[in-house]
Parts: sequence; structure tokens; C-alpha cells
Amino acid sequence: MAFADESGKVMDMTFANGSGIMDKPGGHKLAMAICWLLGNGCLLAWNSMLTMQDYYEYLFPDYHPARVISIVYFPFALATTAIFAYHEAKTNTRKRIIIGFILFFISSLAIIILDAATSGGGGLGKYIGLCFIVAIVGIAEGYVEGGMFGDLSFMCPEFVQSYLGGMAASGALTSSLRLITKAVFDNSDNGLRKGAMVFLAITTVFMLACVVLYAMVFAKLPIVKYYRSKAASEGSKTVTADLIAGGTETQQIKIADEEGHKQLERLTTKQLLVQNIDIIMAVILIYALTLSILPGFLAEDTGKHSLGTWYAVVLIAMYNFLDLFGRYIPVIEALRLKSRKVILGATLSRFLLIPCFYFTAKYGTQGWMIFLTSFLGLSNGYLTVCAFTAAPQGYKGPEQNALGNLLALFLLVGITLGVTLDWMWLIGKGW
Repeated sequence: MAFADESGKVMDMTFANGSGIMDKPGGHKLAMAICWLLGNGCLLAWNSMLTMQDYYEYLFPDYHPARVISIVYFPFALATTAIFAYHEAKTNTRKRIIIGFILFFISSLAIIILDAATSGGGGLGKYIGLCFIVAIVGIAEGYVEGGMFGDLSFMCPEFVQSYLGGMAASGALTSSLRLITKAVFDNSDNGLRKGAMVFLAITTVFMLACVVLYAMVFAKLPIVKYYRSKAASEGSKTVTADLIAGGTETQQIKIADEEGHKQLERLTTKQLLVQNIDIIMAVILIYALTLSILPGFLAEDTGKHSLGTWYAVVLIAMYNFLDLFGRYIPVIEALRLKSRKVILGATLSRFLLIPCFYFTAKYGTQGWMIFLTSFLGLSNGYLTVCAFTAAPQGYKGPEQNALGNLLALFLLVGITLGVTLDWMWLIGKGW
């Protein structure tokens, strides 16, 4: 078979050694860009709901939407991810991810339709409808996140890093976009609603673009077809639909399938869990610590300072910026931690931040708090990429796919644990 690389040069992509594995082709940079966009899209619907809290608080002042939305979202996201992690070996990854992005698109569109149908009004009925849509977003998250991590785990580490970078950028981009749309319509009649709806319309279009990018572009990139053919030759059944969609001939898939049949024996999910308990614990602890501090503690327990109402906004912005920056440090391979013991040790050392935050909030200046928050974000982003890229090394394609799903599951476990632990800061304060 012949394919064109990024420069338009035609390359021969015939299989080597009759094993179904192709010579490594081009398309690396374009694949990384798409991974970044898909990572952004994975969290865009959720971040959109978070950044529209001003509109929801206006519509539903008596129903605590800021707290309830999170309570509704996480159980559905966690349960869906857990189900797919258990059945990942038999799952059509292509179908799973496309369904997830379609659900993101439908949910964003549904909020606009719900708002139009109620003429921008509030009320219990609309609030219940919003919670139902939030549940759909949680389910979509379970479809996409684990599927993408599994899919990218048997490719090169740079794809995982780029995807994680896109996820981190999602928060910063949605916040910026929301501020712009809010400012544009600030002085117009019913400006809060108009800004929110324009913001949602942009989000909806982007989610549709993610469906097209994954379904019609990503699968056809030569380097992606190379890694998927390699995974198929190692026994993976989850990539067949993507190979067909990418234009791989049936005969080539058959050769890869026959080769994979010889290597069909793979570690079970339980065995992978035991062998990677160190990385899994690191992922849980990274997010348990981070979410136990952000945003609750930073928003409510840092006292009053010269920045006034901007103080918490600045702290969270510094966290988001440094989290994004930290995810790009491992792009330089020499700066990427590869030792599992070092990754776990660095993760455990982050817990020293708890007394640091406590005493800084009590006795320190706002400059020290900004520094600590920045370090929290930097270490969160950096260690996340190191953990997610270290875990799949040395395993076959099907095992790497399973590991990607497991890491996505335990990332959500860590987030849920952190959100719960955040309430511990209120002990002794009349709670």
C-alpha cells in the first residue's frame, strides 16, 4: 500500500517480515496536534459547565448548582469508566470514543435547546433537566477518557503527553472564552444569558469537530495506522474497526490478526493491576492531594489579602497555568521521570504541601500562597504525564490498552477522594 506523508511524498507502507507490522511512517506532528485537540474536547463540556456557574447561580439561587453539578457528574463518570475498564478487551474502541464525543455534542446542544424552550427562565423543572444533561456528560466522559488513554497507550509517549496537555489547556481556554463572551455582552439586555449561550454554541461546534477529527482524520494518519497494526499483531482486538476505517486492507488485518493469535496470551487486568500498583497509587495520590486543596481550600480558607475578591481567582489561575506548563516539561525526554520508585516517591513528598498550605494560610503572605499554588499545579501536571507514560512501557498492545483504561479509572478515583477530603479543612470551624 502507498500513503502520503505530511509533505505529500508517497511512501511504501507494505508490511515487514510478513508479521503485519509496517515500517514506521510519518504524520507524527499532525497526530500530536489532533491528540491535543481531542484532549481539550474530552473535558470541554465539563469545564464549560463549571465556567458557567455565574449563569446557573443566577437561574437557580436556591438549589446550590455549584455543588450539586459535581455530585451528579462524578458518580456517572466513575461508574462508566469502571465498566469499560472491566470489559476493555472486548470493546470496539472506535465506536466507544465516537459515541462519547457525540454524547458531548448532544449534551452541549441540549443545554441550548433547554434554555430556549424555557425562554431563559429558572425553576425546578429546568434544574432537573440540567442535572440530567450533566449525568449524560459524566457518561460521555467515561466513554471517551479511558478509551483515548487506552488507544494512545500503545502508541508513542508523546501522544499521551499531548493528550494530557490538551486536557489541562481545556480549563484555561474555556475560562478565557467565557470571560470574553461575558465581557462582550455585559452591557446588553439580558447580557448574562446571551454570553452563556454564545459560549455554549462555540463549545457545541468544537465537540462536533472532535467527532470529525477522531472518526475521519486521526484513523487515517499513517503513524496511527502503524501503531494500531502493531497492536493488532500483538493480539489486540480493539483496533480492528479503526484499521478498517483507516483504509487498511482486509488481507493486512488478517495477517496481523494471525500473528496476534500466536501471542494471544496476555496478562489479566488483575495481574496488570498488581504489577502496576505503584503507578496506580501515584495517580490516585496525585489527584487526591490536588483536589483536597483546589478549589475549596483556596477559595474559602486563605484569609483576606490586598487582592481582595481577586485573590482566589489569581490562585486558581496560577494553578491552571503551571499545571499546563508542567505537562510539557516531559516533552524533553531527559527531564521525564521513568523510574516508578522515583515517581511514587515524588508523589508522596507532595503531601508536605498540606502543612505548608495550612501554616501559610494562617501566618504567611499572599506571595507565598501564590508560590505554593503554582508549585501544586506544576507538580500535578508534571507527575501526571510521567506516570501515564511510564506505566505502559514493556507491555504488549492489548496490555497497554488495559493499563490506559485502568489509569483513567484511578485518576477519577483520586479526584473523587480529593473532593471528599476537601471537606476535612472545615473540621473545627463549626462544621
